[in-house]
Amino acid sequence: FDVQGRILIQKRSAGKSLAGLWEFPGGKIEAGETPEAALTREIGEELDLNVEIADLYALGFSTWCDETMNLLLLLFGCERWTGTPVLLDAEEIAWVEPTQLRRYPMPPADLPLIELLINRAASALG
Repeated sequence: FDVQGRILIQKRSAGKSLAGLWEFPGGKIEAGETPEAALTREIGEELDLNVEIADLYALGFSTWCDETMNLLLLLFGCERWTGTPVLLDAEEIAWVEPTQLRRYPMPPADLPLIELLINRAASALG
């Protein structure tokens, strides 16, 4: 989240699965990694940002199953990092108000996370 409460999302590059869809930064956990360590590594690899594990906090999760996979997405928030986002592994990035996230086409597993973020923003306002 930036200081205005906007969320950073990125558009998947051509040639990748789900190309052209928007997603929250992050990726797969490697052997021996905690989810938080994987996220800090992925954010560095995808956006050239430095995030400290201590600055992450859990927000929720989503699951998705189809014929090829069972997926568990963990959603973390972060309001402090160093660096400026750079397009290293995405076609585009955007800072988006939570209520505007529905305007961006996202993979099915991400959709419940949108509602969670909208509800969180509504709670913060009122």
